[in-house]
Amino acid sequence: MLERNHIATSFLPAPGSPAVEWRVAPGFTPYDDAIAFMERHAAAIREGSAPELVWLVEHPPLYTAGTSSQPEDLLEPGRFPVFKTGRGGEYTYHGPGQRVAYVMLDLKRRREDVRAFVAALEAWIIGALAAFNVKGERREDRVGVWVARPDKPPLPDGAPAEDKIAAIGIRLRRWVSFHGIALNVEPNLSHFSGIVPCGVTGHGVTSLVDLGLPVTMADADAALRAAFVTVFGPVLDSAPDELKAVG
Repeated sequence: MLERNHIATSFLPAPGSPAVEWRVAPGFTPYDDAIAFMERHAAAIREGSAPELVWLVEHPPLYTAGTSSQPEDLLEPGRFPVFKTGRGGEYTYHGPGQRVAYVMLDLKRRREDVRAFVAALEAWIIGALAAFNVKGERREDRVGVWVARPDKPPLPDGAPAEDKIAAIGIRLRRWVSFHGIALNVEPNLSHFSGIVPCGVTGHGVTSLVDLGLPVTMADADAALRAAFVTVFGPVLDSAPDELKAVG
């Protein structure tokens, strides 16, 4: 089986497909509302009554538990609300300063290959980080995107330190994707201490601002949009949100 680093990551749609809608939600979007919206929109995509969509949101502080989450990895269960969710993966944190991009794509128009889709999402993030001269990297045993931290002491086994800068958790239903990615722009990194992020111990988490880069959410959105086009094809600004965010 090919390692993800060796998988072709182009996920361009079939010729003649419409552009993916690109929507940015204002304020903070309640998590339950986001899940309900994705469920409806993914079903409508499969029925042919809605376009593919990338929906960029921020959430208030919360933890989510993926389908592989272990109870012992929730270290502070009373700290923030905890939501069980149908995406793959383990526990993760969402909150202000983190760009969550929910990706609702019809893989029947692209490639029916889950591992390649995960690799493509990683390639998207890596491309966006490159806009800020940050080298994002894959790890075959850990889904997501990582950055080397030569400024930190090495790990106990002598391996170089590295931190996670973006998480990935997806679900597919009849080959339509939902859930997506979470890129740390400027979240409160101490909020990750209430969980074992993605079940991975021995490594930390970081953000663009933690790396010393004065990146705004608008900067991150522009980089994500440009990198998305390279991997997944054209986008088109969407109509205003049907959800009213709070905050």
